Amino acid sequence: MKRFEDRVVLVTGAGSGIGRAAAQRLAAEGAAVFCVDLDSSAVDAVAAELGEQGARAIAWQCDVSDEQQVQDCVAACVEQLGSLYALVHMAGLLRFETTHEVAASSWQQIIDVNLSGTFYMCKAALPELLKTRGSIVNAASTAALSGLHWGAAYSASKGGVLAMTRSIAVEYAQQGVRANCVCPGDIKTNMTNALTMPANPSHDQIVRISSLTGPREPEVVAGVIAMLASEDATHISGEDVRVDGGTLS
Repeated sequence: MKRFEDRVVLVTGAGSGIGRAAAQRLAAEGAAVFCVDLDSSAVDAVAAELGEQGARAIAWQCDVSDEQQVQDCVAACVEQLGSLYALVHMAGLLRFETTHEVAASSWQQIIDVNLSGTFYMCKAALPELLKTRGSIVNAASTAALSGLHWGAAYSASKGGVLAMTRSIAVEYAQQGVRANCVCPGDIKTNMTNALTMPANPSHDQIVRISSLTGPREPEVVAGVIAMLASEDATHISGEDVRVDGGTLS
């Protein structure tokens, strides 16, 4: 499929995990990909890999919690690639902490990256997406839909992303811009592999964060992202699509 031929997609979190898989999938479908990540060496490597495969890809370092950096990032994307058809915002931060022990600084960092970062990216991208009647795919989580042990800050941030994305979908529907969320669960990424638990989880706690099919690679989410960003989802907006192996079924 070449659903993104002659189209530009900005992917955040592109240096690893779901963001990297999404950048690879979109490039394989013909997109010019503006690859964004806080880790400059990681995102440089991804853009170089895509270039070797024949795709047009540019790497850009950005802290999504900094609004000025986000504005500069979107401006650079349009300047260097000519337009913007889709924003795929996968950058995020996950940390497990016992709620009554969460430091204010830890809470604020998660909110700044996951929620404010999503807002800044959408805000900066929307003027360009209005020109192309494009789309947004944001990273929510199954934590936005159900309780998560030791995840009060993360769940709050992802619940906010989901609510905000639905509001954007309603606000811009008549102008042709769509906005949806993917809600991954039990996906193998560097972020989840590095997690530590505040305590040894019980069986009941583990079953809330493990799917029946077991952990899967980020590519299973990337396929859903590509569909939502494409014209195959022309009549889908304001939705949250779970990619969790049936964990919350």
